[in-house]
Order: sequence, then C-alpha cells, then structure tokens
Amino acid sequence: MSAVLEGLGVPIVGAPMAGGPSTPALVAAVSGAGGIGFLGAGYKSVEALRADVAETRERTGGGDGVPFGVNVFTPGGAVRADPEALAAYVARLAGEAAEAGVELGTPRHDDDAFDGKVLALVEDPVAVVSFTFGLPPREAVERLRAAGSEVWITVTSPNEARAAAALKPDALIVQGVEAGGHRGVFADDDTASELTLLVALQLVGTALPGVPLVATGGLTTGAAIGAALVAGARAAQVGTAYLLAEEAGTSKAQREATADGAPTRLTRAFSGRTARGIVNRFLTDHTAGAPPGYPEVHYLTTPLRAHGRATDHPDIINLWAGQAHQLAREEPAAEITRRLAAEARAAIASAAGLLR
Repeated sequence: MSAVLEGLGVPIVGAPMAGGPSTPALVAAVSGAGGIGFLGAGYKSVEALRADVAETRERTGGGDGVPFGVNVFTPGGAVRADPEALAAYVARLAGEAAEAGVELGTPRHDDDAFDGKVLALVEDPVAVVSFTFGLPPREAVERLRAAGSEVWITVTSPNEARAAAALKPDALIVQGVEAGGHRGVFADDDTASELTLLVALQLVGTALPGVPLVATGGLTTGAAIGAALVAGARAAQVGTAYLLAEEAGTSKAQREATADGAPTRLTRAFSGRTARGIVNRFLTDHTAGAPPGYPEVHYLTTPLRAHGRATDHPDIINLWAGQAHQLAREEPAAEITRRLAAEARAAIASAAGLLR
C-alpha cells in the first residue's frame, strides 16, 4: 500500500502537465489543500528541474512540509522517426513557419536527460516519482526507492499493468483515452490501448487486486472523481480541471480554448507522439500527415508553438486538454481541490441513496 496515498487529506492528485501549466505554485497549492501536486519534468533541463523542486519544497514548508511529486518521461517513450516521412513533414510545415515569421526547429532524438533527472531526484528526493511512456529501468526504480521516494507508473491496459507490476510500484496510474495531453501508452502504435478510464480501472483492478490505483482521464468534476473512486481507484489524478487555476502557467490562448466547448481529438501533429488536444486549425490540417517520431517532431514544432503562445495565436499551439475541458472553472487551485473533493463526497452519497 502507498503510504503517500494513505496519508492524503483528499484523494486528489494534481497531474503533471509538462510544458508550462504545472508550476511550483500550482503544485504547492494542491498539496497544501490535502492532495498531492506533481511537477512535470518533461522538456525541462536538469537544472530547471532542480530549481522547480527547490521552489516547490520552499512553498510546501521545506523538508518537513507536505508531500509533492515529480513525473519523468521514460526513455522508452522516444521513437525514431522514419527519415523520409520526417523530411516530408518538415516540407509540409515550411509554409506554417514562413507565415508566422519563425524558423522550424531542428529535429533531434534524445531521452529527455533521463539519467540526469533521476540523479537530481536521488540527490534531492521528493515523496513520489511517477513515470510515463513505459517502464523505467529497474536500476532507476531501486535508486529512487532507496532515496525514500515512492514510485508510481502510468499504464493504460491490463497488459501494461502486469508488466509494470514486475517493478513492484507503490501505485499504478491508470490512464483512460479521455485524458488530455500525451497518452501514457508503452507503444505508440496501432496496438495502443483505446480503453476508456472506467473500463481500464475495472480490468486492471481485476488483473492486479491489491495494487493501489490512481485514476486519470476526463475527471474534471467531483462527480466523475466519485465514479472513479467507486470503480476502484484510491485517488484521482486531475489535470484539465487545474488549467484555469490562477497558479497554473497556462497560456492566454490555452485558457480561452479550455473554457470554450470545442471538441478534442488525438493527434501526433505537434510532437510525433499521440496526444489529446482541443481541435484547432493546425491539428486539423496536419494530423493526417504527421509521422510517428518523438521527440523529433516535438523539437521541429517547438519554435512555432512558442511563437503562438507569445502572440496568443490559438491555431498553431498544442491545446492539450481532456474531453470534458469546458467544465473546468477559473478558481485558485486550493479551492478547486477542496471543491472537487466535496463534490465527489456528495455524489457518492447521492448515488448510495439509489440502492435501497
């Protein structure tokens, strides 16, 4: 059993939203309200991760403060792009770059400084280190656990959960296809799971009874969190519901799109790895032509997306969000956390009254 999950005041996990939204202020607010917030280490340098951990620790009361976590992308999430397909995509995006007045980035393949980030978290441990995009190396798990951190692993299917169980994780984060941002699938191909959250929870819980599960995907209201808890989750990991929080580093264009009712769609257009975002022109125009290739495509489109955020141009940025994004509210993160917990409690009590 996860000691961190057992110690939470409310069963809510602030999802690690890499690329800007998950700031130290947001993480500290979620943890301070009784949940546990997570920093996203993805795309950050090792030095930036160290600085974020130090600031979050200060905001949460130092060494004896409330717990928080860090999410790390595993090396297995990187998949080399086919050179010809990548070259064709570069040519396809040339017009986008010219219109925006920026140069496309240079595609490159790397592991997001995995070893350096693990070392940083061994030297300055946090309560939980979670992993996404596959299984972390056993050595990394052992080093983090020896440093005092719990290890949680993101899965999307029973088969992935069984593979993760071999590493004896303290909890499994079960992600449904409704989730915003990148899918946590081990293999981003035609074999990837398309299970919705409630189905995945039932199947994983049956396959691995006794393993603590954290549910994530489309949980923007307390009622949805209550449903996940009843379905077997020990806690709910929530991301989109915090995009409008005042502490979140969400861009203006992303905030406006999140509050709107536009649909979401899965795409590789922005990063080369399947992710769910709100439909905009770039997603519509380039999803079909985008090759698998992460992080090459991510680096290719980075300058274009940075320009879009700087100029509040919603049609050329990745508007990552879950399917129920329009239900997010603009509130301080602590209030969101407490409200979701209260709504979940009320929803469970109301549903119990239906069973006579």
